[in-house]
Amino acid sequence: MNKKRYFLDPPEVKDYLVKGERFTKWSEDTTKTVPVTMKMDPKGFYVYWTNQSKETTFLDVATIRDTRTGKYAKLPKHPKVRNVFNLDFPDSNHLAKTLTIVSGPDMVNLTYHNFFASKEKVTQNWADDILAVAYNAARTNACRQIFLEKIYIRISLQTNKDGKIPVKNIYKMFPADKKRVESALAAAHLPKGKYDTIKPDVFTEAAFRTFLTNLCPRPEIYEIFTSYSTKPTMTKDNFTKFLNEKQRDSRLNEELFPRLRQDQIKALIDKYEPCSSNSNRGLISPEGFLFFLMGPETSAVIQDKLAKCQDMTQPIPHYFIKSSHNTYLTAGQFSGVSSPEMYRQCLLSGCRCLELDCWKGKPPDEEPVITHGFTMCTEILFKDVIEAIAESAFKTSKYPVVLSFENHVDSVKQQEKMANYCKTMFGDALLTEPLEKYPLKPGQQIPSPSELMGKILIKNKKGSHEKPAQTKKISAAVTEQTAAAEPAQDPNASSQDGSDPAAPTQENQAEGEAAAEDNEEQEDTEEQDEEKMKTSDEGTAGQEVTAYEAMSSIVNYIQPSKFISFENAKKKNKSYVISSFVETKGEAMIAKTAVEFVEYNKRQMSRIYPKGTRMDSSNYSPQPFWNVGCQMVALNYQTMDFPMQLNMALFEFNSRTGYLLKHDVMRRSDKKFDPFCDRIDTVVASTLTIKAG
Repeated sequence: MNKKRYFLDPPEVKDYLVKGERFTKWSEDTTKTVPVTMKMDPKGFYVYWTNQSKETTFLDVATIRDTRTGKYAKLPKHPKVRNVFNLDFPDSNHLAKTLTIVSGPDMVNLTYHNFFASKEKVTQNWADDILAVAYNAARTNACRQIFLEKIYIRISLQTNKDGKIPVKNIYKMFPADKKRVESALAAAHLPKGKYDTIKPDVFTEAAFRTFLTNLCPRPEIYEIFTSYSTKPTMTKDNFTKFLNEKQRDSRLNEELFPRLRQDQIKALIDKYEPCSSNSNRGLISPEGFLFFLMGPETSAVIQDKLAKCQDMTQPIPHYFIKSSHNTYLTAGQFSGVSSPEMYRQCLLSGCRCLELDCWKGKPPDEEPVITHGFTMCTEILFKDVIEAIAESAFKTSKYPVVLSFENHVDSVKQQEKMANYCKTMFGDALLTEPLEKYPLKPGQQIPSPSELMGKILIKNKKGSHEKPAQTKKISAAVTEQTAAAEPAQDPNASSQDGSDPAAPTQENQAEGEAAAEDNEEQEDTEEQDEEKMKTSDEGTAGQEVTAYEAMSSIVNYIQPSKFISFENAKKKNKSYVISSFVETKGEAMIAKTAVEFVEYNKRQMSRIYPKGTRMDSSNYSPQPFWNVGCQMVALNYQTMDFPMQLNMALFEFNSRTGYLLKHDVMRRSDKKFDPFCDRIDTVVASTLTIKAG
């Protein structure tokens, strides 16, 4: 059985990037502007720019998080710098020349490198192609050999004014043991004096490999080699034995993961053996053996799995969705700084569900703001966040984005502003109506990620289109009718789709139910400030219950509802209804009703969020919630702790789309899955033998 192999393609570095382009670099903290020539090395490890004094600055492509052009790039504010670029002249067309490269070790600590191109219409290509290299999957999951190549490229590029490589740069690159570096240079027949230089044609990749093998000897690798061969080279048969017996995981199913064939083994020898006379005879030396062990074939994660794309045509509840909690915060939950930049960074990392805590803006502008209510966290404008999302939503993943609104804005005018910002800035990307093929009806599944590609969905409480006073009357009337006619029916049930005030009683009932719902996070959380919000009927909890027509009209497939029970949800059978659970309540539900939770998540979605006492923005373990199929396990992306690392690692799969297809036992209605049971209700390949008799 020959399985189809999947491969991660290396980044494509286009010729014009290697050739370079003239730019002028400027900084926000100085009035100085510097003409530079910017290039990228042929392998795509570095973007670097050289000024007129031949001084070169290197930017590691692995640290690049974003590239921006036009109105999204940074613009200088100092009059002197603005004058250099003619920014205040009406016909300057400066937006066609702007380029900002954003880099940093994480999502919070960022550096902005700002440029103006000498020509128009070049910056967009530079921005797109640099970003494509920076987010290349093969590069972000590179093997050891790639990192050694990167060191070689860096040393090769750092030439002096004569175009030669200073030996002192090699000593700086490996500062731990000067004497060992000196002897390794001598072994590779390279100059070793601190003030010596090396011609580029002498400092070849082969010479660098020789230098490295002498600098960092691997006796443990040589010991493995000699256990399979007592001669200076290993035969093809012995190499085969090593690969299929020692290197291969013996637990793997041989049908699904067959042993390597002879032609595959010969290809490995040809690829890694540096001596052609050895490879021609099917032999591999200790050096070739070492290079093989540093290659992608021996990576901790098999590249086939990273390269494989999953089926994206299942209903959205059948996927795990990369999700963020309190996306706007850059630090702690009590006094952290809020920033629209966090929305960009989360989206660029593949996050497909973002949270927006919306609050009423103050006069005179009355612009809605985003912040963490009843804390000392700073405020940012709602419209700035929407603009950031519009620019970054589909840069690294084309699949749908869910905006989870925690809406505390009790003003019709300001909610209309919010809806208008969404409509004007998102444009056609905003899904304002359900797809014809997928009406909002009980028993009807919602669309797949592929059918909603490039779309932004709003998760916000969907209220009636009545005025607040009318809504309360309807709600009260419905509650009385329901209590009389159906004693078991809960008045806090979820709403139907887009109800009309003049519709029959059943529609009005749905409207009243929706208007009476409490915010799911305010109901579930243990956070102290959330408790404050619930002390008054007219407090912010009541404000969030009221969803006015403008915001309600743009909500469709993701409608939040207070969770009543698994039985109640099954009876209603509405796949477009989602409930949120604080981590502690979610854990309790898993402990008591794990199987029911799995069944619930087959039909509709759930969102998990951190408990309020995590004021340091630490994260809970997402694994227990994935084990029961929870789709949106929202974490604090500003904290790169172990739970976040686990989250980032999981969503490396499926081309970093932010969606991962759940196992079929967590999707199929005819299967049962208990995360606490050792057995899985699925087919395991076996051999059937029929005896005649």
